[in-house]
Amino acid sequence: ELRHRASPWQRNLGYPLAMLGLLALTAISVLIVCFHVLELLLDDAAMPRGIQDASLGQVSFSIFGSFGAALQVVLIFYLMVSSVVGFYSSPLFTRLLPERQDTPLTKIIGNCVSLLVLSSALPVFSRTLGITRFDLLGDFGRFNWLGNFYIVFLYNMGFAGLTTLCLVKRVSWAVQAELIRAFGED
Repeated sequence: ELRHRASPWQRNLGYPLAMLGLLALTAISVLIVCFHVLELLLDDAAMPRGIQDASLGQVSFSIFGSFGAALQVVLIFYLMVSSVVGFYSSPLFTRLLPERQDTPLTKIIGNCVSLLVLSSALPVFSRTLGITRFDLLGDFGRFNWLGNFYIVFLYNMGFAGLTTLCLVKRVSWAVQAELIRAFGED
């Protein structure tokens, strides 16, 4: 219903640009994770341990300088939003979704706890995937499992594989549905 009320500019330009932006952010995330997997295979320094003697402002946390740092911020924000959307889209947690002016206190507390857990896991998540090397004001590199090559490697491979699978599935189904609709078959 919202799509039908949208202006032609929004339907023909806004939605496709938003989809291309989301597709580009997902592709960049997968490429960075694949590059991080290669770094893990070739160099032990790519493990997400704590950074020793790296003073803020003296060492660049991105190989691309300011552009890379801005890209890291955008990707971390994208991962945050996509994890919240994915959380509330899962069948197990759709009942937790707040309703306007009709949300009980227990549901509000459940939402607060869920968002707190998701936001606390985001620095470790982005660091383990190799999106950023910055400690985000916490020494998240002290977790023992971040030094285990197999766990970090499988985590990165799982993210890259599952994200690529979801992306291909979503794009191929959308293209298939449009082709079926264009040829007039049910």
